[in-house]
Amino acid sequence: MGKLSPADLDRYVFSRTGAPNDDLLVGAGYGEDAAAVATGEGTMVVSTDPISLAAERIGTLGVAIASNDVAACGGVPEWLVSTVLLPEPDVDLLDDITAQLDAEASRLGISIIGGHTETVAGLSRPLLSLTCMGPTERYVPTSGAEPGDAVILTKGAGVEGTAVLATDFRADLDAAGVDAAAIDRAAGFFDDISVLPESAVLAPVATAMHDPTEGGVLNGLVELACASGVRIEVDGDDVPVRPETRALCDAMGVDPMRILGSGALLAAVPEDEADNVLAALEREAIEATVVGTVEAAGDGTNAGAEAETAPDADPGVVYDGTHHADGVEDDMYDLWN
Repeated sequence: MGKLSPADLDRYVFSRTGAPNDDLLVGAGYGEDAAAVATGEGTMVVSTDPISLAAERIGTLGVAIASNDVAACGGVPEWLVSTVLLPEPDVDLLDDITAQLDAEASRLGISIIGGHTETVAGLSRPLLSLTCMGPTERYVPTSGAEPGDAVILTKGAGVEGTAVLATDFRADLDAAGVDAAAIDRAAGFFDDISVLPESAVLAPVATAMHDPTEGGVLNGLVELACASGVRIEVDGDDVPVRPETRALCDAMGVDPMRILGSGALLAAVPEDEADNVLAALEREAIEATVVGTVEAAGDGTNAGAEAETAPDADPGVVYDGTHHADGVEDDMYDLWN
């Protein structure tokens, strides 16, 4: 499991978007978290996301991940449409999933307004697909980062992946000798998956924001650079990784920079606003760190073109707008298969 290359997306997805519409302000594009549509009263942000890899808390994660994409564009998530596909007609499983959907949507103030539920032969585990919508006064794209901006990361790398490891792979972690208290704390990271609080602080000043999911923070940085046509220089030592994340990832042999990254928010902000933004996030008790700087792309580069970013690229390298995320895959997928 991994991201498709920008070239394949351009050829087979972004060039095939049906009839044009004058109300579409921002449509499908590499790295963009959501679309923006003009309405009679302002701008509506719309995003859709599937989730299949988390078994224990799939409904909770589904709501958080779908609403994060709206929040990452400066929107206020208000409405959710949910599709639930089950491997078999299991009422107990459906009860668990819909209870999780209801609880998380209620916690975040989001209304579930419709959807679809059915069983699908051949599925080995449940599959959700959720569409979230909400208004915004200021749409913030992934593609807006400008040279001179500071790149801020909230919370840390692998927050979602850590929580999933702690629940879906508890037996493996116990067998590997991971401290039980650390696993319990890691399971609590589910409470940190939503980025709505930090989005409210960052959206008024950010030039670009991005929600790193599959491929983790590493892939999110590459997508931000590609979408904005810039270089992002990142020092790997500056990327925060919680001790629980490090312990669980070491035990399972996965990379904190590449595992499921929801719970963190990447934002480019003008350099002279960075200290004020960090202070505002601290007042809201939100962890945040400047992890990199935005630079102009080199002469002759073509943002989004294929280049030599390696699957095992170290986060200390310079991420360039000419690079793509081919091979920067979700390490956790292999654990389920």
